[in-house]
Amino acid sequence: MTITEQDALAGTFNGSLVSPGDTTYDEVRAVHNGLVDKRPGLIARCHNVADVQEAVVYGRDSGMEISVRGGGHNVAGRAVTDGGLMIDLSLMRGVDVDPAHRRARAQGGTTWNEYNRATHVYGQATTGGVVSTTGVGGLTLGGGLGWLMGRHGLAIDNVTRIEVVTADGQARIVDADNEPDLFWALRGGGGNFGVAASMEFETHPLDTILGGLIAHPLAAAGEVIDLYRRVTKDVSDDATVFCGLVHAPDGSGTKLCALPLCHAGELGAAEAELRPLREFGPPILDLVQPMPYPAVNTMLDDAFPRGALNYWKSAFLTELSDAAIRTMIAAFEATPSIMSGIVIEHFHGEVCRIDPTATAYPHRQPGYNLVLMGQWVDPAETDANVAWVRDTFSALQPFTAPRGYVNYLADDEGDRVRDAYGPNYGRLAEVKRLYDPLNLFHLNHNIAPS
Repeated sequence: MTITEQDALAGTFNGSLVSPGDTTYDEVRAVHNGLVDKRPGLIARCHNVADVQEAVVYGRDSGMEISVRGGGHNVAGRAVTDGGLMIDLSLMRGVDVDPAHRRARAQGGTTWNEYNRATHVYGQATTGGVVSTTGVGGLTLGGGLGWLMGRHGLAIDNVTRIEVVTADGQARIVDADNEPDLFWALRGGGGNFGVAASMEFETHPLDTILGGLIAHPLAAAGEVIDLYRRVTKDVSDDATVFCGLVHAPDGSGTKLCALPLCHAGELGAAEAELRPLREFGPPILDLVQPMPYPAVNTMLDDAFPRGALNYWKSAFLTELSDAAIRTMIAAFEATPSIMSGIVIEHFHGEVCRIDPTATAYPHRQPGYNLVLMGQWVDPAETDANVAWVRDTFSALQPFTAPRGYVNYLADDEGDRVRDAYGPNYGRLAEVKRLYDPLNLFHLNHNIAPS
């Protein structure tokens, strides 16, 4: 973009334009993953849909590569471009709740912390991220797993309307009746189809849950994961239980096997269903208690500090076998960072009752998702930590399926995009051809136009 073009944009743009050399530039360009260090040629900090529209048109007409930043939390760091135009939605963070019709509309830069607090005022909630600093838009576009997915499905299964600016610069409001193919593609197809300026969700009555975390010493991990496997086999829709090989949050490096959980049912039933998990061992730590729903979404926040260096890999498990468990434990014992972990996420209930082709997100089988979370702070330790994630992923490949959650794909995993979209890839490519034939929005886990 030339200076003249930038001046023209500045003359009508309601937000702010940030360029290299501006005092806020380094702060604004930074995303959550400190491993990502890119320098946009221009950052357009939008205040409203008109700003988004103008930024898309200027980026397209000037030939600048476009990236789109919502919460900036995605591990692959595709929210920021080198030398191009970063369309920054992080100032657009309003949430409007209509409790009578059980609807909530969130702007494109909203975090789940902000969304959950706004809906909780009215005793309502929607499935959202288990880390509250995650952006609503980015998480939802890729699927949106969360504590309530057993009862209410993924975040995308609760979306009723999306306001999106497409590659032609047009602002569109899409839903099941208006441009249904685009609405289908946006629910799981990532950032391939435009800039999601706002999303409207269905909300559900929910105030207090039984949630928290149970922890055991690593020496008991084999028995704990076996118990986890047995309990989750028949767990109710109201309960979501994950399992993690993690380090103690006190910085000591003590290795633990932890069970973070949330039960959204009646308190007595919740206590009865979770009792086998709480009585086993006994655990060295049991923080499970009744709490407001927004609180359970913040309990893991400190484990994912902004600016830490991250490299992840993930895949769905074919089964949580004894051999897979032994491999995970052995790998975790060798991790080079006291911030890294291995997490198992259980999929069951409503999220698995929806047809795999009903939304762009296809992975609806009951079972478990594996996440290898490499995280560290010293750049000198990057090679060792990346190698640990890659080596662990290779060691676990005999137990994984060729399926992946697009929100967890690393920056170097373009070859796994088809696995992430599975049987829906062909239809997604056709929708991409209709709405973005020149692939203007390609800084994502990209779907090439058919």
